[in-house]
Amino acid sequence: MEQQARTNALSRRKFLKTGGLTGAALFLGFYFPAAANPAGAGRGAGRVISESALNNVEFEIEMNAWILIDTSGKVTLVDHRAEMGQGSFQSVPQIISEELEVELSNINVIFAQGHQKKYGSQITGGSSTIRGSYINLLTLGATARELLIQTAAARWTVPVSECYAKNASVFHKPTNRSFHYGELVVDASKLEAPKNVKLKPRSEYTLIGKPLRRRDTPLKTNGSAVFGLDKRLPDMVFASVERNPRLRGKLKSFDDSAALKVPGVKKVITIKMAVFGTYRDGVAVVADSTWAAMQGRKALKVEWDDSGFEHMETADIYKQQEDLLKSKEGISVKKQGDPDTIIGSAEKKMDVIYQTPYEAHACMEPLNCIAYYQENKLEIWGPIQAPDWVQSYLSKEMSIPIDHVIVNMTFLGGGFGRKAFLDYPHEATMISKALGLPVQVTWTREDEMTQGPHRPGMSYRCEGVIADGEISAYKFRMCGQNMDHFQDPDRLKPNGSTSEGFLKPYFDSIKNLSIADVPFEKPVPIMWWRSVYASTNGFAYESFMDELAIAAGKDPLEFRRSYLMKDDRLQKQIDKMEEVSGWKNRKKNEGYGVAITECFSSTVGQIVKVSRNNAGKIKIDQVWVVMDCGWYVNPDIIKAQVEGSIVMALGAAAIHEITYKDGLVEQRNFYDYKMPRIADAPPVEMHIMENDGAAGGVGEPGLPPFAPALTNAIFDLTGQRIRKLPFDMNAI
Repeated sequence: MEQQARTNALSRRKFLKTGGLTGAALFLGFYFPAAANPAGAGRGAGRVISESALNNVEFEIEMNAWILIDTSGKVTLVDHRAEMGQGSFQSVPQIISEELEVELSNINVIFAQGHQKKYGSQITGGSSTIRGSYINLLTLGATARELLIQTAAARWTVPVSECYAKNASVFHKPTNRSFHYGELVVDASKLEAPKNVKLKPRSEYTLIGKPLRRRDTPLKTNGSAVFGLDKRLPDMVFASVERNPRLRGKLKSFDDSAALKVPGVKKVITIKMAVFGTYRDGVAVVADSTWAAMQGRKALKVEWDDSGFEHMETADIYKQQEDLLKSKEGISVKKQGDPDTIIGSAEKKMDVIYQTPYEAHACMEPLNCIAYYQENKLEIWGPIQAPDWVQSYLSKEMSIPIDHVIVNMTFLGGGFGRKAFLDYPHEATMISKALGLPVQVTWTREDEMTQGPHRPGMSYRCEGVIADGEISAYKFRMCGQNMDHFQDPDRLKPNGSTSEGFLKPYFDSIKNLSIADVPFEKPVPIMWWRSVYASTNGFAYESFMDELAIAAGKDPLEFRRSYLMKDDRLQKQIDKMEEVSGWKNRKKNEGYGVAITECFSSTVGQIVKVSRNNAGKIKIDQVWVVMDCGWYVNPDIIKAQVEGSIVMALGAAAIHEITYKDGLVEQRNFYDYKMPRIADAPPVEMHIMENDGAAGGVGEPGLPPFAPALTNAIFDLTGQRIRKLPFDMNAI
């Protein structure tokens, strides 16, 4: 199906004409609407600008350069999002190159600096990079191509219809004459942007939809990729910070005499680092190397004042959540029909609790950041997941004009939401301000594990009634910390993600349904984690759906199908799941479990097969994944993201968790927060549905269905229902 996008908001004044690169260049950008919802992790994506919407949007964001073509023909593409392993360094250029008609091997890719007025939302989260901007990126490439074709046609004095672009050149079909893009950019930069550009139908794509090799892989394997820890500045010093182990604790005293004797240590200072609505005390050891700073920190003697707030225990947290679920109805998020009356009068009903643990982000690359504070100017370098947020926040916090705050992205060694937080850039800034020098602050693994923020631990009460083999009533209550409230304690409202992960067609087919949020707060810093609340909701929703199916005496997959009949895409997806897994030909002594969840506009169905090995232990034989993410760029990246999601989900389901004792995190490193090993990783068979749907997310939606599919499979094999994570597969 041919797509068309209007660019009537582009005009001569919205192009940037410049001398630079090799004499002159065409800089092309696109306006994003100021009204678009920022694509925050856990908050959904900025809305895609469709053909019809483009006519009715007031564009208020400054022009910016996304495509740079110099007179030598060199093409540079700008990646406005962080590259933390999810593939934006490949996907964004792959989109633009398709319509621009340039080979990926012949282009240069650079990261944009943080600047929301230029690039729109730059938060890499909510699986939003592609789904939030792909039409705009396609339009950018197509617009640049058309300008170059118009320029060539004018020089040859021939109709535009006789010209076409290929391999960064424009050709005249009758004569085979050609110009490379570099010969055209000066004149092209003077043209009025075309009001309408036609985008290719998918059938004509030569790059999009292809499993092209990632551009960042060679850089990361030969050592040339620049991560935060690789960056160096003249006169830069290094710091390691001893922070209060409890969020609300205060510094009482410290003795730095031994620390100052460590070779390389230059200075010890106290700082305060912003953490949500409060400040965390810390003592920073500054040295001529990271190693010296860390050794000096170990020599510090620090006394903290931890009085005046609750020192909670993990068991108490879950007990309090359970008590609230038993005594409170919560704040209604969605209600239809009369589930309360049906459940209250039923002779037989289901009433169960599901629980999921607190989790660390545990990125392979520790947190680090370079800051250089100068009077009325600040520059940041590092693994930044939300450069525009950092720019805006530090501008306000440090009272510096926003254009004087420069945020430079490097490659990230994992993020999962943690590196969209603002504490570590603020901490580096405060140290640099105190010293008057550029400083690189590096966190240890223990710092990250114990300081958080963590994924919140959650409890769910699920009630239901089955009558005549059908769902008569369904009631669901969530209880756990609300990330929105934690960031703004004055804004007490229901958790907007309570229904995240729940398939929307169920709302049409389950007539008596209630979903509510039971507020629960603790002084535990919490934050987005891969797939946000869908990672916990999905376990409760899809495990309970399985319980309802068993109670109804129905096949679990067919039971789900019966409530999704009105959604053709879901029906085709279930057909595919049945086909690839051999669901209808299941054998004895094999356990099969299914789960289907939706988040960030993508639906993922997973089927897990388990059995017992010769020692009688549960083993995962196979995971089948069928993803419907609509329009997509690179199937290899999708496969890699889903495989990574499954490994991460396996860890959270059956291997690790964060626990608290006396208000302190008990886990400190990978020796007591164990990660899945290669031998633990199950075989994964990945399938992508082909359709004309709009682009959905990829980096996060593959995680939520795994845990319930796994525990449903274990129930199918053993008859043992698992309702609390993590669980020990060797103990079943």
